[in-house]
Amino acid sequence: MTLVAGIDAGTQSVKVVVYDPEARRIVAAASAPLELIAGEDGSREQHPQAWVDAIRVCFAGINPGIRRNVAALAVSGQQHGFVPLDNDGEVLATAKLWCDTSSSAECNEIMDAVGGAQRCIEIAGNPILAGYTASKLPWTRKHRPQVYEELATILLPHDYLNFYLTGERFTEFGDASGTGWLDVRTRQWSKEMLAAIDSDRDLSSCLPPLVELGATFAILPAIADALGLPHAIRVAVGGGDNMMAAIGTGCVVPGRLSMSLGTSGTLFAYSDTPVIDPAGSWAAFCSSTGGWLPLICTMNCTGATETIARTLGVKTSEGDPLIDSTPPGAGGLTLLPFFSGERTPDLPNARGSLHGMDTQNSTPASLYRAAMEGASFTLRYGYDAFLTAGMAFDRIVLTGGGANSKAWRQMIADVFDLPVEVPQETEGAAFGAALQALWSLRNAEGDTASLPELVDLHVSSDRGLACVPDPSRVPAYQQAYRRFLDHLAAVRSAHAA
Repeated sequence: MTLVAGIDAGTQSVKVVVYDPEARRIVAAASAPLELIAGEDGSREQHPQAWVDAIRVCFAGINPGIRRNVAALAVSGQQHGFVPLDNDGEVLATAKLWCDTSSSAECNEIMDAVGGAQRCIEIAGNPILAGYTASKLPWTRKHRPQVYEELATILLPHDYLNFYLTGERFTEFGDASGTGWLDVRTRQWSKEMLAAIDSDRDLSSCLPPLVELGATFAILPAIADALGLPHAIRVAVGGGDNMMAAIGTGCVVPGRLSMSLGTSGTLFAYSDTPVIDPAGSWAAFCSSTGGWLPLICTMNCTGATETIARTLGVKTSEGDPLIDSTPPGAGGLTLLPFFSGERTPDLPNARGSLHGMDTQNSTPASLYRAAMEGASFTLRYGYDAFLTAGMAFDRIVLTGGGANSKAWRQMIADVFDLPVEVPQETEGAAFGAALQALWSLRNAEGDTASLPELVDLHVSSDRGLACVPDPSRVPAYQQAYRRFLDHLAAVRSAHAA
């Protein structure tokens, strides 16, 4: 029995799945929670050691006999994080995460240094948005000068976990796209963007080498022993969580649209060529499969429903009855769910706001519905940019924790007026990492099947979770979405600074 494993290090937890490619089923899964270190200045941090500890907890919870048969694994990690290492490979400070908005001012400083956002897009394909890794370096130089002085290696969260597993420092094109200093057209580090961060220092010496899909690395024997894995196991390159979710949902060929309802909300589609918006309406990322992955990211998705649920004193698992008891549009109640600032629309300093309260709609059920609708409408706002650019899709493949909600699945179908499918394996990022590991292992053994061909064999939909738009509800959501856009336009100037 040859098994493969996928590790997904997210914001709220680390998950591990073990997949049997012959039986085509997950044979083991485990998760461990993570704590978020939050500051009033918008900082959101975690210590990399917490990720390592969580991985150990996860593997300890998997049957030893299963662990001994894992032949390859890959890591999926939350994008944009900044892990600073010294010359000895020691972590110098807590990692600033994708949802950290404390370095928003540094985004503008970097773009101003090269001539503005438009010039950034011309140079590397993307502006520097809130949360991107690039802004965290000048922030560190200002606020943690000793860390910046001792900085020898810059790693992303998934890179750091590969370093923990293998002792090797490397990255790959998909996750590297989210730094802000990768030229996504040429797939090379941009010297001009790096110079905009610090013109007095050659930051390229701190960057790990870029490795191609298919490369695999040996695990450190001591780490294999600690995790109960065989010494012969191979570690594939892995990638950012969105790139791995693209694999796990089958978004590896043109024309498919995947949506992840997680702490952040994302929409992404595969392309064989770079898909760059001159206005920067979406992230022009590379994929982790040899292509490109135009991506929309919102910073407030399940976090919005969780915040409101906590305020109401209920659990999100109890949310579906609240949705079912209220009509689309929440009786005129609109929530702009920008609790952590927002990337789409680009309002890093925004905060959540509630509009349209009256004596009839000021109920817990309407408020919870407004939160779910607000998160969905924010994603729809990003989706409109794809449509404006001429992209077309015939369905949405849904993943992430929010996909477990029947009410939310139906809401997405109605808001986007598209059929919704849910993969059999709901942990899209972890499963995608396992499939990348499987392909890398077989490729190294001489198998000539392409990654899309392998994905087509192993990714399937759960027909029982599929849903189609309800014609009686689509118009009501269209009206509510227009109201959302009106409120967004009204508050945009207040949140612009």
